[in-house]
Amino acid sequence: MKQIFDITLSLIGLLFFIPVFLIVWILIRIQMPDGPALFKQKRVGRGGKLFTMVKFRTMTISHSGSSVSVAGEARITPIGSFLRKYKLDELPELWNVLKGEMSLVGPRPDVPGYADKLQGEDRKVLKLRPGITGPASLKYSNEEEILASVDDPQKYNDEVIFPDKVKINLDYYYNHSLWGDIKIIWNTVFRTNY
Repeated sequence: MKQIFDITLSLIGLLFFIPVFLIVWILIRIQMPDGPALFKQKRVGRGGKLFTMVKFRTMTISHSGSSVSVAGEARITPIGSFLRKYKLDELPELWNVLKGEMSLVGPRPDVPGYADKLQGEDRKVLKLRPGITGPASLKYSNEEEILASVDDPQKYNDEVIFPDKVKINLDYYYNHSLWGDIKIIWNTVFRTNY
């Protein structure tokens, strides 16, 4: 039932957001003509299998930075900052949902390396399809601002945020429901507390 829900809504979403896709595509190409408008990256999916996640590009091509993004970084472009603030950079992931690689709701897919840190019961979260949004995404909707306020963003992410997200995602694994997913989508779209 969850996958039918995902495929139906992702197809509707892709068709509905065609004008938004075109506008964002043009704005990115105007501001960042030196590269593609889409950003593709290998992420860890269901069962630990890698897949290619697609997002709108929000950073300059020639940057060397960590996998942790912090608000106000020079590598994030002005249009990229706007897209990230309103989560519009995530819209192309509807294609990943349509392909069955992702779900509308679930744990955010991590870059390779983080899934390797999961031990014991925590590995159950890998049985879920990763999501565009989820309870952990809602709690940490201002993650980049949080990381910008600490001395060592990478360390804070690894020691505080990542373990907390694992706990939240494990709770989602045991307690998720279609109605719960609908509420999470609603709260994501309308930016309300979960």
